[in-house]
Amino acid sequence: MSRLSRFLIVVAEDNRDDALLIQRSLRQAGISQPINVLEDGDATIRYLAGEGIYADRYRYPLPDLLLLDLKLPRKDGFEVLGWLRAQAGLHRLVVTVLTGSREQTDVQRAYELGANSYLVKPVGLRAITRLGESLCQYWVNTNEGPSLG
Repeated sequence: MSRLSRFLIVVAEDNRDDALLIQRSLRQAGISQPINVLEDGDATIRYLAGEGIYADRYRYPLPDLLLLDLKLPRKDGFEVLGWLRAQAGLHRLVVTVLTGSREQTDVQRAYELGANSYLVKPVGLRAITRLGESLCQYWVNTNEGPSLG
């Protein structure tokens, strides 16, 4: 079984069109596991904490990679990242910020809060497809990720 077929990704993205494009690009790159999409920061924290409807870890397993938008409703991506890095069982989860912001203050803050990578969302289907392929090539095929336990 290849790593691609076992690799779990959660996408925290409030823009449904962007979320669909991201999912499509990851599927084209070979990700076969379900890709859970969360539309706000509160839901992202509940998912990662395994609370409420997300308590069933069979249906909602912890991901190998969290793709995190910064401009989420309720709790923004910075708040999610700060919360995540304070959790003993989750603080090593690999997080790639995937956002529309090129603001240097956002880049700096994301890394200060523990982001593993910061990517600006590309424009256009072809660019998004290449991004999905690059994400899979690096995070799935090249990188050796930490265990969360």
